[in-house]
Amino acid sequence: MINPTNKFFRTRIRKNFSLIVTKHNLIFSLGILLFISCAKNENLHVRTFKTNNGWGYTITNNEKIIIKQNIIPVISKNKSFKTEKEALRVGQLVLQKLTDDLSPTVTKKDLILLDIKI
Repeated sequence: MINPTNKFFRTRIRKNFSLIVTKHNLIFSLGILLFISCAKNENLHVRTFKTNNGWGYTITNNEKIIIKQNIIPVISKNKSFKTEKEALRVGQLVLQKLTDDLSPTVTKKDLILLDIKI
């Protein structure tokens, strides 16, 4: 005959052990996620450069180019920015959008607000 008392204790120990392991896994997983989210090592910079017809800009992350824009976005013509200041203003807008975790797209409204000559 099987002792019902031993079976009860073994079952209870297994349940408690699985709860302890699950709690530790959850805490460990949360710790890893917190570390990854805080360890965002972004070093974003905007730089302008001269093109054949005007100016463009690049956005770099730790010296690696992630965006290179040598023409004015959104317009149908392949035109560069007329001045370095225009390229820098749009580049700074895109940089700010990236910093705020937004899409780095530029709209015609953005160009108008930045006083970019189209």
